[in-house]
Amino acid sequence: MSSSFEKHQKRRLISSYFSVVISISLVLFLLGLLGMLVLNAKTISDNFKEKVVLTIYLNETAKPVEIEQLQKSLSLAQYVKSAMYISKEDAADFMKGEYGEDFLDDVGYNPLQNSIDVNLKADFVTSQRLDSISEVNLNKKFVDDVRYDKDLVSIMNSNVKRISFWVLIISALFTLIAVLLINSSIRLAVYAKRFTIKTMQMVGATKQFIRRPFVWRSIKLGVIGAIIALIGMAVVLYYINRTFPELNLLQDQFLIVVLFVSIFLIGILITWISTHFATQRFLNLKTDQLYY
Repeated sequence: MSSSFEKHQKRRLISSYFSVVISISLVLFLLGLLGMLVLNAKTISDNFKEKVVLTIYLNETAKPVEIEQLQKSLSLAQYVKSAMYISKEDAADFMKGEYGEDFLDDVGYNPLQNSIDVNLKADFVTSQRLDSISEVNLNKKFVDDVRYDKDLVSIMNSNVKRISFWVLIISALFTLIAVLLINSSIRLAVYAKRFTIKTMQMVGATKQFIRRPFVWRSIKLGVIGAIIALIGMAVVLYYINRTFPELNLLQDQFLIVVLFVSIFLIGILITWISTHFATQRFLNLKTDQLYY
Protein backbone atom coordinates (compact mmCIF):
# COMPACT_ATOMS: atom_id res chain seq x y z
CA MET A 1 0.00 0.00 0.00
CA SER A 2 2.81 2.33 0.97
CA SER A 3 4.69 1.48 -2.23
CA SER A 4 1.59 2.23 -4.33
CA PHE A 5 1.16 5.59 -2.60
CA GLU A 6 4.83 6.46 -3.18
CA LYS A 7 4.52 5.59 -6.88
CA HIS A 8 1.41 7.75 -7.12
CA GLN A 9 3.21 10.66 -5.47
CA LYS A 10 6.22 10.18 -7.76
CA ARG A 11 3.99 10.23 -10.85
CA ARG A 12 2.30 13.41 -9.61
CA LEU A 13 5.68 15.01 -9.02
CA ILE A 14 6.97 14.07 -12.47
CA SER A 15 3.74 15.34 -14.01
CA SER A 16 4.15 18.60 -12.09
CA TYR A 17 7.75 19.03 -13.29
CA PHE A 18 6.72 18.18 -16.85
CA SER A 19 3.97 20.82 -16.83
CA VAL A 20 6.45 23.39 -15.46
CA VAL A 21 8.96 22.62 -18.23
CA ILE A 22 6.25 22.83 -20.92
CA SER A 23 4.94 26.11 -19.49
CA ILE A 24 8.42 27.62 -19.35
CA SER A 25 9.37 26.46 -22.86
CA LEU A 26 6.11 27.72 -24.47
CA VAL A 27 6.28 31.11 -22.75
CA LEU A 28 9.99 31.58 -23.55
CA PHE A 29 9.39 30.41 -27.15
CA LEU A 30 6.67 33.02 -27.70
CA LEU A 31 8.77 35.64 -25.94
CA GLY A 32 11.71 34.73 -28.20
CA LEU A 33 9.56 35.04 -31.34
CA LEU A 34 8.42 38.47 -30.20
CA GLY A 35 12.06 39.37 -29.56
CA MET A 36 12.97 38.29 -33.10
CA LEU A 37 10.14 40.45 -34.43
CA VAL A 38 11.37 43.46 -32.46
CA LEU A 39 15.00 42.98 -33.57
CA ASN A 40 14.05 42.46 -37.20
CA ALA A 41 11.26 45.04 -37.40
CA LYS A 42 13.63 47.64 -38.85
CA THR A 43 15.15 45.11 -41.27
CA ILE A 44 11.71 44.11 -42.52
CA SER A 45 10.50 47.71 -42.85
CA ASP A 46 13.78 48.70 -44.59
CA ASN A 47 13.31 45.83 -47.04
CA PHE A 48 9.88 47.15 -48.03
CA LYS A 49 11.08 50.75 -48.23
CA GLU A 50 13.98 49.85 -50.52
CA LYS A 51 11.54 48.27 -52.97
CA VAL A 52 9.97 51.67 -53.66
CA VAL A 53 11.01 52.72 -57.17
CA LEU A 54 11.57 56.27 -58.37
CA THR A 55 11.44 56.20 -62.17
CA ILE A 56 13.22 58.85 -64.25
CA TYR A 57 11.75 58.95 -67.77
CA LEU A 58 14.15 60.12 -70.50
CA ASN A 59 13.47 62.05 -73.69
CA GLU A 60 14.03 60.41 -77.05
CA THR A 61 16.71 63.08 -77.67
CA ALA A 62 18.74 61.99 -74.63
CA LYS A 63 22.27 61.07 -75.67
CA PRO A 64 23.88 57.80 -74.47
CA VAL A 65 26.64 59.80 -72.75
CA GLU A 66 24.11 61.86 -70.81
CA ILE A 67 22.20 58.75 -69.75
CA GLU A 68 25.38 57.00 -68.64
CA GLN A 69 26.54 60.02 -66.65
CA LEU A 70 23.17 60.33 -64.91
CA GLN A 71 23.09 56.63 -64.03
CA LYS A 72 26.66 56.76 -62.69
CA SER A 73 26.02 59.88 -60.59
CA LEU A 74 22.91 58.28 -59.11
CA SER A 75 24.71 54.99 -58.39
CA LEU A 76 27.48 56.83 -56.54
CA ALA A 77 25.09 58.95 -54.45
CA GLN A 78 25.12 57.96 -50.76
CA TYR A 79 21.32 57.82 -50.58
CA VAL A 80 20.90 55.48 -53.59
CA LYS A 81 20.92 51.70 -53.25
CA SER A 82 20.70 50.96 -56.96
CA ALA A 83 20.10 52.75 -60.27
CA MET A 84 19.20 50.62 -63.28
CA TYR A 85 18.80 51.81 -66.87
CA ILE A 86 15.81 50.23 -68.65
CA SER A 87 15.45 50.72 -72.38
CA LYS A 88 12.01 50.98 -73.89
CA GLU A 89 12.60 47.62 -75.62
CA ASP A 90 13.28 45.96 -72.25
CA ALA A 91 10.19 47.65 -70.82
CA ALA A 92 8.10 46.29 -73.72
CA ASP A 93 9.47 42.77 -73.18
CA PHE A 94 8.64 43.01 -69.47
CA MET A 95 5.05 44.07 -70.18
CA LYS A 96 4.67 41.28 -72.68
CA GLY A 97 5.89 38.74 -70.14
CA GLU A 98 3.72 40.29 -67.42
CA TYR A 99 0.45 40.42 -69.36
CA GLY A 100 1.05 37.55 -71.76
CA GLU A 101 0.38 39.44 -74.99
CA ASP A 102 2.26 41.74 -77.32
CA PHE A 103 0.50 45.11 -77.10
CA LEU A 104 2.89 46.50 -79.77
CA ASP A 105 0.95 44.57 -82.43
CA ASP A 106 -2.15 46.63 -81.64
CA VAL A 107 -0.40 49.98 -81.27
CA GLY A 108 1.98 49.57 -84.18
CA TYR A 109 4.93 51.19 -82.42
CA ASN A 110 6.60 51.23 -78.99
CA PRO A 111 5.07 54.10 -76.94
CA LEU A 112 7.25 53.42 -73.89
CA GLN A 113 10.22 55.55 -72.86
CA ASN A 114 13.77 54.81 -71.85
CA SER A 115 14.06 55.19 -68.10
CA ILE A 116 16.24 54.79 -65.02
CA ASP A 117 14.74 52.98 -62.02
CA VAL A 118 16.18 54.25 -58.75
CA ASN A 119 15.90 52.45 -55.40
CA LEU A 120 16.84 54.59 -52.41
CA LYS A 121 18.31 53.38 -49.12
CA ALA A 122 15.61 52.90 -46.50
CA ASP A 123 16.49 55.92 -44.36
CA PHE A 124 16.00 58.22 -47.37
CA VAL A 125 12.62 56.86 -48.49
CA THR A 126 10.53 59.88 -47.46
CA SER A 127 8.23 62.08 -49.50
CA GLN A 128 10.49 65.10 -48.91
CA ARG A 129 13.62 63.31 -50.08
CA LEU A 130 11.94 61.79 -53.14
CA ASP A 131 10.43 65.16 -54.12
CA SER A 132 13.86 66.77 -53.80
CA ILE A 133 15.48 64.15 -56.06
CA SER A 134 12.62 64.48 -58.54
CA GLU A 135 13.00 68.25 -58.70
CA VAL A 136 16.76 68.07 -59.25
CA ASN A 137 16.42 65.60 -62.10
CA LEU A 138 13.50 67.36 -63.74
CA ASN A 139 15.79 70.36 -64.27
CA LYS A 140 17.87 68.27 -66.69
CA LYS A 141 16.88 68.93 -70.31
CA PHE A 142 16.96 65.27 -71.36
CA VAL A 143 14.63 64.18 -68.51
CA ASP A 144 10.96 64.12 -69.44
CA ASP A 145 9.34 63.16 -66.12
CA VAL A 146 10.05 61.65 -62.69
CA ARG A 147 7.46 59.54 -60.89
CA TYR A 148 7.03 57.48 -57.75
CA ASP A 149 4.07 56.23 -55.72
CA LYS A 150 3.54 59.11 -53.27
CA ASP A 151 0.55 57.51 -51.52
CA LEU A 152 2.47 54.27 -50.94
CA VAL A 153 5.45 56.10 -49.40
CA SER A 154 3.21 58.18 -47.14
CA ILE A 155 1.19 55.18 -45.94
CA MET A 156 4.32 53.05 -45.47
CA ASN A 157 6.13 55.60 -43.28
CA SER A 158 3.00 56.23 -41.25
CA ASN A 159 2.35 52.53 -40.67
CA VAL A 160 5.99 51.79 -39.76
CA LYS A 161 5.85 54.35 -36.92
CA ARG A 162 2.50 53.06 -35.72
CA ILE A 163 3.54 49.39 -35.84
CA SER A 164 6.85 50.09 -34.07
CA PHE A 165 5.01 51.79 -31.21
CA TRP A 166 2.54 48.93 -30.73
CA VAL A 167 5.24 46.26 -31.02
CA LEU A 168 7.07 47.88 -28.08
CA ILE A 169 3.86 48.05 -26.03
CA ILE A 170 2.98 44.42 -26.79
CA SER A 171 6.55 43.33 -26.01
CA ALA A 172 6.42 44.94 -22.55
CA LEU A 173 2.98 43.46 -21.87
CA PHE A 174 3.96 40.00 -23.05
CA THR A 175 7.13 40.06 -20.93
CA LEU A 176 4.99 40.77 -17.86
CA ILE A 177 2.59 37.94 -18.79
CA ALA A 178 5.54 35.57 -19.31
CA VAL A 179 6.89 36.35 -15.83
CA LEU A 180 3.46 35.83 -14.24
CA LEU A 181 2.81 32.52 -16.04
CA ILE A 182 6.19 31.02 -15.19
CA ASN A 183 5.86 32.29 -11.61
CA SER A 184 2.44 30.64 -11.34
CA SER A 185 3.77 27.29 -12.61
CA ILE A 186 6.68 27.38 -10.16
CA ARG A 187 4.39 28.29 -7.25
CA LEU A 188 2.15 25.31 -8.01
CA ALA A 189 5.17 22.97 -8.09
CA VAL A 190 6.40 24.30 -4.73
CA TYR A 191 2.85 24.19 -3.32
CA ALA A 192 2.80 20.42 -3.87
CA LYS A 193 5.81 20.14 -1.52
CA ARG A 194 4.59 22.56 1.16
CA PHE A 195 4.25 19.88 3.85
CA THR A 196 7.79 18.66 3.18
CA ILE A 197 9.04 22.24 3.58
CA LYS A 198 7.25 22.65 6.92
CA THR A 199 8.43 19.24 8.18
CA MET A 200 12.08 20.13 7.44
CA GLN A 201 11.60 23.46 9.16
CA MET A 202 10.10 21.80 12.27
CA VAL A 203 13.12 19.49 12.68
CA GLY A 204 15.47 22.46 12.74
CA ALA A 205 16.60 22.96 9.11
CA THR A 206 17.47 26.55 8.21
CA LYS A 207 15.49 28.43 5.58
CA GLN A 208 18.50 28.60 3.29
CA PHE A 209 19.07 24.84 3.58
CA ILE A 210 15.40 24.11 2.80
CA ARG A 211 15.25 26.58 -0.07
CA ARG A 212 18.46 25.47 -1.84
CA PRO A 213 17.25 22.13 -3.38
CA PHE A 214 14.01 23.74 -4.57
CA VAL A 215 15.91 26.59 -6.23
CA TRP A 216 18.37 24.26 -7.93
CA ARG A 217 15.61 21.97 -9.16
CA SER A 218 13.68 24.93 -10.58
CA ILE A 219 16.81 26.28 -12.26
CA LYS A 220 17.31 22.88 -13.93
CA LEU A 221 13.70 22.92 -15.11
CA GLY A 222 14.23 26.47 -16.37
CA VAL A 223 17.34 25.40 -18.29
CA ILE A 224 15.48 22.48 -19.90
CA GLY A 225 12.53 24.72 -20.80
CA ALA A 226 14.85 27.40 -22.21
CA ILE A 227 16.73 24.84 -24.34
CA ILE A 228 13.44 23.53 -25.80
CA ALA A 229 12.34 27.13 -26.51
CA LEU A 230 15.66 27.96 -28.20
CA ILE A 231 15.43 24.87 -30.41
CA GLY A 232 11.93 25.94 -31.47
CA MET A 233 13.15 29.50 -32.15
CA ALA A 234 16.08 28.19 -34.23
CA VAL A 235 13.72 26.04 -36.35
CA VAL A 236 11.33 28.96 -36.96
CA LEU A 237 14.19 31.33 -37.77
CA TYR A 238 15.73 28.82 -40.20
CA TYR A 239 12.37 28.23 -41.92
CA ILE A 240 11.57 31.95 -42.28
CA ASN A 241 15.07 32.67 -43.58
CA ARG A 242 14.77 29.88 -46.17
CA THR A 243 11.27 31.01 -47.21
CA PHE A 244 12.00 34.75 -47.28
CA PRO A 245 15.76 35.11 -47.93
CA GLU A 246 15.32 38.74 -49.00
CA LEU A 247 14.61 39.68 -45.36
CA ASN A 248 18.22 38.79 -44.38
CA LEU A 249 17.18 37.70 -40.89
CA LEU A 250 20.57 36.10 -40.26
CA GLN A 251 22.50 39.15 -41.37
CA ASP A 252 23.21 40.45 -37.86
CA GLN A 253 24.31 37.24 -36.14
CA PHE A 254 25.54 39.09 -33.05
CA LEU A 255 22.00 40.30 -32.21
CA ILE A 256 20.63 36.79 -32.75
CA VAL A 257 23.19 35.35 -30.34
CA VAL A 258 22.35 38.08 -27.80
CA LEU A 259 18.63 37.25 -28.14
CA PHE A 260 19.21 33.50 -27.64
CA VAL A 261 21.46 34.09 -24.61
CA SER A 262 18.92 36.54 -23.17
CA ILE A 263 16.07 34.02 -23.48
CA PHE A 264 18.24 31.37 -21.82
CA LEU A 265 19.14 33.69 -18.92
CA ILE A 266 15.53 34.87 -18.56
CA GLY A 267 14.44 31.24 -18.14
CA ILE A 268 16.97 30.77 -15.32
CA LEU A 269 16.36 34.14 -13.68
CA ILE A 270 12.56 33.91 -13.55
CA THR A 271 12.57 30.35 -12.18
CA TRP A 272 15.16 31.27 -9.54
CA ILE A 273 13.30 34.38 -8.34
CA SER A 274 9.89 32.65 -8.44
CA THR A 275 11.14 29.63 -6.46
CA HIS A 276 12.86 31.85 -3.90
CA PHE A 277 9.70 33.78 -3.11
CA ALA A 278 7.40 30.74 -3.34
CA THR A 279 9.43 28.74 -0.79
CA GLN A 280 9.78 31.84 1.39
CA ARG A 281 6.00 32.17 1.47
CA PHE A 282 5.47 28.61 2.72
CA LEU A 283 8.35 28.92 5.18
CA ASN A 284 6.60 31.91 6.75
CA LEU A 285 3.21 30.16 7.04
CA LYS A 286 2.02 28.53 10.21
CA THR A 287 1.29 24.79 10.13
CA ASP A 288 -2.51 25.18 10.23
CA GLN A 289 -2.35 27.64 7.29
CA LEU A 290 -0.88 24.99 4.96
CA TYR A 291 -4.35 23.45 4.51
CA TYR A 292 -5.84 26.60 3.00
